[in-house]
Amino acid sequence: MRAPLHATVVVAVVFAATACTITSGPAPSGSARPPVSAASAADAGCRTPKEPQATGLADVRGVAQNAELWALPFAPLPFARGKEIKIVWRMTGAGPLEIGATLPDGTRATRVWGPEEHGGSNWRRPGQEWGTGFVFPKAGCWRVHLTRTSGTGDVWLPVA
Repeated sequence: MRAPLHATVVVAVVFAATACTITSGPAPSGSARPPVSAASAADAGCRTPKEPQATGLADVRGVAQNAELWALPFAPLPFARGKEIKIVWRMTGAGPLEIGATLPDGTRATRVWGPEEHGGSNWRRPGQEWGTGFVFPKAGCWRVHLTRTSGTGDVWLPVA
C-alpha cells in the first residue's frame, strides 16, 4: 500500500529539519544549549560582530562539538576577496589543530601560513591560540572548519 502524499511530505520535512543539526559545547554558565541548525549557524556567523574586544577587533564565536571555538579576524568583515587575512583562533579540546575553509560550491580558500601556535596574548577566550593567514578567492559565506583530536567546530565568515 502506498503512503498518502501528505504523510510523505511530513516525514521529509521532519527528516530535513532534524538531519542537519550541530550541537555546540556547553554554555559558559554551564547550562545546556539546544542544538543549532547548520543553516541558522551559517546565517548568524556571516553577520558582522558588533562588540570589539580588548584588542580593538571584533571576534566571532564558532559552533563546536566537544569544544569552544572563537575567531579573531585582523580585518573588518566582510573581508575583501583576494587579499591575505590574518585570523587568530582559540579552541578548547586536545591535540593538533587542522583547519580549512570552503564555500558551499566546494571552492577552497588558500591557507598562506599556519596554523602557528601562539604562546601569549591579550585576547581572553578559552582554549589554545593559533594564527593563520588565508586568501579567500571568491565572495560568499565561507565555512572555516577546525578539527582537533578532541573537538571540532565551524566559523562562518563573509567575504565581499
